Amino acid sequence: MVKRYFKRLGSEFKGYSGAKFGKDVLAGVTVAAVALPLALAFGVSSGATAAAGLITAILAGVIIGFFSGASYQISGPTGAMAAILCSLVATYQMQGVFIACFLSGVILLICGIFKLGGLVSFIPTPVITGFTSGIAIIIAFGQINNLTGLTCTGETTIDKVISYFNTPQTLNFEAIIIGVSVILFMLIYPKKLNAIVPSSLAAIIIATALNFIFNFNVGVVGEIPQTLLPEERLDFTALDFDTIKNLIVPAISIAALGLIESLLCGASAGRMKNEKLDSDVELVAQGLGNMIIPIFGGIPATAAIARTSVAIKAGGQTRLTSVIHSVVLIASMFLLGGVMSKIPLAALAGVLIVTAWRMNEFHVIKDIFDRKIKTAMFQYLITMVATVIFDLTIAILVGVLFSVIMFVLKVSDMQVNVADVDASKLGIEDNECFKNTKVVYITGPLYFGTSNKLSEKLAFLDDEKSENVIFSMRGVPVADISGVQALMELCEGLTSQGDEIYFSCVQPQVDEMLTRCGLVEKYGKERFFWSTDKALLKLAKTE
Repeated sequence: MVKRYFKRLGSEFKGYSGAKFGKDVLAGVTVAAVALPLALAFGVSSGATAAAGLITAILAGVIIGFFSGASYQISGPTGAMAAILCSLVATYQMQGVFIACFLSGVILLICGIFKLGGLVSFIPTPVITGFTSGIAIIIAFGQINNLTGLTCTGETTIDKVISYFNTPQTLNFEAIIIGVSVILFMLIYPKKLNAIVPSSLAAIIIATALNFIFNFNVGVVGEIPQTLLPEERLDFTALDFDTIKNLIVPAISIAALGLIESLLCGASAGRMKNEKLDSDVELVAQGLGNMIIPIFGGIPATAAIARTSVAIKAGGQTRLTSVIHSVVLIASMFLLGGVMSKIPLAALAGVLIVTAWRMNEFHVIKDIFDRKIKTAMFQYLITMVATVIFDLTIAILVGVLFSVIMFVLKVSDMQVNVADVDASKLGIEDNECFKNTKVVYITGPLYFGTSNKLSEKLAFLDDEKSENVIFSMRGVPVADISGVQALMELCEGLTSQGDEIYFSCVQPQVDEMLTRCGLVEKYGKERFFWSTDKALLKLAKTE
């Protein structure tokens, strides 16, 4: 893995020039303009602080970006991560978040070392889409307080909804006006201008300027510490067995999200730049980053498709784009800290609501429902609802488990057809020799889930007098001991009434199982034929 990393690094910087560096600088500045408002917003929405979000973006850009499995990945705080951190902050405070972040880094590091990056390919697309939509709902819902001045309490989304009705509420109309104005501004912002100054940054600048002038009665970001070592950061003395035991499940959730988001981002962006992501190296980079970031008071980070796609479209050449974007963010922290402290939280809420809306993969959702594929529709809806009600880990497990059950039910649909023999198709004029011959065509897996179905569908053969029965098994891809046992019992019933049993078109893996279960030995290898017509011609010669 280390050799692969340095080989990729050598290839990436081969022929590197001043012109390429200039493109990296321009791309880095562009990405920083996008990342700055999002880092502040995600820091606040996670339950941490705007400073924590900014520190996370800075360190992730340097550490994860430099050690990344591709030249284009830009990592930092994301909406999906912020959504699952809210309840963690409420339950374990920031020290719990730091510990969970560190533990998730260890998990990601282990996943990379043991090459587990391929696991994400086993998650169906509707499940991932449903999870993304669920996270978008959580993000948008989490901004209601800052947008309206309402307050809610509770660890889960359901608890928070209930608390709105159980707590006296007062609307802040100034916050509502600011937030709604930001939303409308971002929605009507010209695309051409967005390529120069991102709509989110422009909206934040205008809202902050207006707040300086009119001093609105709204919540603001607050002081931005001009240091990368704030007082509130990971305390290793707090790491003990009981704490780790309590936080291991949240850490697994964070690691699972980091794995899924980073690898999906890499796969998507890789197609844009025509460069394949090394998933194992990427997971190691994500692991190292999330182990180091909490030491400096940051929150969990992951690769972000929004920032990554901006970097590619802006002409980023190498991973220096990510590092340069961090340098610009550091400069912003020290030079613009006083200004950023006055950013209205309602403006950040508006940015996040638009971001949540755009997170939804509407073209994929439309495709799922337009095609009316019921399994995909249920996968999407069940995962989305589970994400909102529970958390990432449970939602993904529920979605994948439902997918597995649907897949098993689908492949369990065994088809069994019994046909008479048309001798003319074999070039034989006399059809009398096949008068009492039946061909049984089996399609589908022969396993415990279909064993009863096979017996039920062929029960009528016991009542018919057939001299020869040929089982054509080209459509049987796999077999297990239960399925073979059912087939053997069926064959025994037929032979007991005087029928001769033959087999044709048996695939190698199925033939191996039939051999291991003793069916081949019982009936003899000579009764197995490569094709059904070979078996019929053999019978014709015998006659």
